[in-house]
Amino acid sequence: MKPFSNRVCLALAMLVVPATTASAQSYQCRAPQVSSVPQIAPDQRPRVVPITGYTLALSWSPAFCRTRQDSRAHRVQCSGDNGRFGLVVHGLWPQGSRTWPQWCGSQNRLTPAQIRANMCMMPSARLIARQWEKHGSCMVKKPETYLGVTRILWNSLRIPDYDRISREDGLTAGRIRQAFADANGRAWQASHVGVKLNRDGWLEELRLCYNKRFRPTRCDDRRYGARDETSAKIWRGF
Repeated sequence: MKPFSNRVCLALAMLVVPATTASAQSYQCRAPQVSSVPQIAPDQRPRVVPITGYTLALSWSPAFCRTRQDSRAHRVQCSGDNGRFGLVVHGLWPQGSRTWPQWCGSQNRLTPAQIRANMCMMPSARLIARQWEKHGSCMVKKPETYLGVTRILWNSLRIPDYDRISREDGLTAGRIRQAFADANGRAWQASHVGVKLNRDGWLEELRLCYNKRFRPTRCDDRRYGARDETSAKIWRGF
């Protein structure tokens, strides 16, 4: 498996269409100062397999923060002191044909400046560090390339008004994924959007499926998640 070079950022910038609305990112955000990089220890064995595609996982922050408003570990995202978030990036994950690569190892380390520059996209220093170590190290040689690719994909997206959609009667997982596809043009279809609900039916995450060239592609069953007809709820949080 050969990690792609920094040139992928330029190619991606030409491939994707930037979003035209600020609501594609966070409701509000003030990036905090970052003085150190969290140390991350692998919790599983390294796994190196050929990359067949990618998943951009987007976490629905109001649901994540529902029970974490007073958590010191999640203060940036959940306290409200740094703003309010809607969808945020959980991670960009390389995929394999039957499993996924992980913990591939890298001699290159994140810097506090790199973490701070991405805190409005991924509002947790520990999350950024973990995503680089576990997933990014299997894709590219440098953390700035991994974060740059993630940011280009993120900035290309148009996020539907899920606050309004949450108030609809008879909301389903299919409505959630179709709303995303409708907001993002002809390149996106509902089958390209995975929807993860918790056991009580609340939206936890969208999982956007890409092929090796970062084109939207059909999600496999593992990433597709809840079936279209499944009843769903979206926690607004405010």
